[in-house]
Amino acid sequence: LAPYRGWFPVISSLCCSNFVYFYTFNSLKALWVKGQHSTTGKDLVLGVVAGVVNVLLTTPLWVVNTRLKLQGAKFRNEDIVPTNYKGIIDAFHQIIRDEGVLALWNGTFPSLLLVFNPAIQFMFYEGFKRKLLKKQLQLTSLDAFVIGAIAKAVATTLTYPLQTVQSILRFGRHRLNPENRRLGSLRNVLYLLQQRVRRFGLMGLYKGLEAKLLQTVLTAALMFLVYEKLTAATFAVMGLKHSRR
Repeated sequence: LAPYRGWFPVISSLCCSNFVYFYTFNSLKALWVKGQHSTTGKDLVLGVVAGVVNVLLTTPLWVVNTRLKLQGAKFRNEDIVPTNYKGIIDAFHQIIRDEGVLALWNGTFPSLLLVFNPAIQFMFYEGFKRKLLKKQLQLTSLDAFVIGAIAKAVATTLTYPLQTVQSILRFGRHRLNPENRRLGSLRNVLYLLQQRVRRFGLMGLYKGLEAKLLQTVLTAALMFLVYEKLTAATFAVMGLKHSRR
């Protein structure tokens, strides 16, 4: 059961995060585009704004999710302090009691930098989608799956070093640079990147990328596939014409 450690908080966090992101992105797009053709630049800006809103609202869930997922794991790094939570509610309670409310937003700074991850993902996805829709009436299941996978693979590869730092800061049990204890500050982000390069070399910034790509690419591909099918079904049920823009 070890590979499924923390599965429930992961699903809870993903559901909330995807809902906030998709809802914000599509709401802002409806307000800004207003029947006009969207562009790559607009998609990128909307993706960044939606990402910022998502980070500020859902970071506490991801902090708890990361800690529960790593709880019980054996670390070779002595700088990591183990945790003992009974569940999501208990994790929230202990973090607020022992570390303060702001600890729930540990890793917010690198998370805000990482809004470019979903923004890049959506920019590539919408761009590929527009090109395909110029040649055909609608996306097939395979089209949505493939372009969703490609878009996420590009975004993950470009932002992976920051995702590593984000996970360390979210875990919050890492003894950081004693000169600066503010979690998530630019100095600590640079410090953790420097320590990783010093310990593992330059390629250490991409350590574990294969597993991350396997997980995120499949997740994103399936998510976009289901999203396109649900959107098309919803428009069909409502008797409305699905906009190709």
